[in-house]
Amino acid sequence: MKQQGLVMVFALLVLLSITVLGVSAVTSSLSQSKMAVSMQQSGLAFDAAESAIAGVFFESEDESLLTDPTKTDPLSEARQGNIFDPDVDTMSCIDDEQWTDRFMTEGGLSVGNRHITDGTYQTAASSKSWSRTAFIREQACRGSSNVIGGSNINCHVFIIRGCGKVSGKSTVVANSLAASVFGPASQ
Repeated sequence: MKQQGLVMVFALLVLLSITVLGVSAVTSSLSQSKMAVSMQQSGLAFDAAESAIAGVFFESEDESLLTDPTKTDPLSEARQGNIFDPDVDTMSCIDDEQWTDRFMTEGGLSVGNRHITDGTYQTAASSKSWSRTAFIREQACRGSSNVIGGSNINCHVFIIRGCGKVSGKSTVVANSLAASVFGPASQ
């Protein structure tokens, strides 16, 4: 009889340890699932931020905008706006500073249009995509552009910040890029 009681206690201990292992496995699985969803959402927000940067370049190379005197591309608009001093100024995706804003929406990019209307970037992920662009400085071109030294052309340096946000998340993902383009030298 004592052996049967001992077997029963041993069986209960084995059952308890299997239950603990099962609960631990389920908890771990749920945590991993939450992490995977969070990483997926962060990836979608980063893609939205990258798309916003690409949108700035799309507009800045759009011949329709560049030749229409009634419209401005984002780099020209930023060149006419406030100067960004990286040592003093900050450029946040959520600030209301006077930087040049552009938006990527489900409608995509179209030639001849300034993309200044806020909207949803992707409905399926319920995400937003926008950019901020600011002029930093004008400087002599360096590197392979030395060939044009002495001409009336300088490099205009800009900062472009792409921003992406997935609805329901409190964070905004951002990526910044410094761009330098040839432009006429200031007098």
